[in-house]
Amino acid sequence: MNDIAPIRPTEAAGVGPDRPKGLSDDELLELVQRQTFRFFWDGAHPVSGLARDRTNVQDKYGPEAMAIGGTGFGAIAIVIAVERGWVTRDEAVDQLLKMVKFLHLGDHYHGVLPHFMHGTTGKTIPFSRKDDGSDVVEMAFLIGGLLVCRQYFTGDGKEAELRDRINTLWTQTEWDWHTRGGRHIMYWHWSPNQGWGMDFEIRGWNECLLTYVLGASSPTYAIHKEAYHRGWAMGRVFKNEREYYGIKLPLGPDFGGPLFWTQYCFMMLDPNGLKDRYANYWEQNTAHTLINREHCILNPNGFEGYGRHCWGLTSSDNHKGYAAHQPRRDLGVITPTAALSAFPYTPDHSMEALRHFYDERGNELWKEYGFVDAFNPTENWVADTHLSIDQGPIIAMIENYRTGLIWKLFMSCPEVKEGLKKLDFDSPHMHAKVG
Repeated sequence: MNDIAPIRPTEAAGVGPDRPKGLSDDELLELVQRQTFRFFWDGAHPVSGLARDRTNVQDKYGPEAMAIGGTGFGAIAIVIAVERGWVTRDEAVDQLLKMVKFLHLGDHYHGVLPHFMHGTTGKTIPFSRKDDGSDVVEMAFLIGGLLVCRQYFTGDGKEAELRDRINTLWTQTEWDWHTRGGRHIMYWHWSPNQGWGMDFEIRGWNECLLTYVLGASSPTYAIHKEAYHRGWAMGRVFKNEREYYGIKLPLGPDFGGPLFWTQYCFMMLDPNGLKDRYANYWEQNTAHTLINREHCILNPNGFEGYGRHCWGLTSSDNHKGYAAHQPRRDLGVITPTAALSAFPYTPDHSMEALRHFYDERGNELWKEYGFVDAFNPTENWVADTHLSIDQGPIIAMIENYRTGLIWKLFMSCPEVKEGLKKLDFDSPHMHAKVG
């Protein structure tokens, strides 16, 4: 017999040495999702309901820094919580309405929200000196998560109000503004104070595919398809087709970059059968993941703890601050979200990592919001933080592995199907019969 028991999200399972023991694989997946969900439910801002950037509120952005992209991930987590019975449907709708009502009143720039928003006032918290306005990539993660909610909550009354408010945020987002009046590329930032001073072109391959898909899908402010083909797909590190550790990588820089590139957009975009003239995205993401794992197994830098059960390099906190960990920038830091959010691509390998993190290292890694952000055995360092952008993919990608729920909901959006068609994508969802 195991010692896991049904609990409400506000009641954490035991942590560290007191964590539940003797769980089956499915019970462990359920526990990980449920405990991680608490970050977005119990840890939500009391006024706005938005997702905090992190649990360590003493960082440079302060305790009121709410993550717009992380809030989109949190919205997805709430849908999963309803489906799995951790919260009621009414509780979820009330929380989501609190969030979207606040977002309507907060600072926005041509319908696009900033990277960080003050959780009480809705004012912009600058991400950097010139980044004090709109962030269209974070907006894509938010809108993607809200569209999942729109497709899930199909009832009357408050659910209808929620859909209406989500549609307003969606249709008022001026994606084409971020092409600067052109048609060949999107730009990441705009500021009423700095204008286009950041001058950051969104070119691939990285975590920004969803920005182009939603930009093309917009029913009101759509980008031209040339922005995708002449901008995104013309990135300096877009096409690859070389082999690393005997594994062919279709897209991206050498060795693939951090693993969140295979996860953020693909929490929503279903990579199964998704392809265009550049890649098959299931093959892309699986290859990227396997290269990342193989690097950790071979461990060319000789770091402590690495191996077939302990792998996963991605952006996270580390013993020096924060970095985009990857084979070409390996600091000895393992980030649990990297392997756990890879469950759809590498289920057996990800389960091995999960068992290692929970069964063998759980005394130090398993806390009230699930696994801590990262750890570095070489430096004898363990994070004391949880980050919204690392917590969200764990819940969503494990759910997609278990049921495909979030993929089904997002890919059912008629606008998304049209946007993918416009950009010359193909997906089984685009051919599925309605009803």
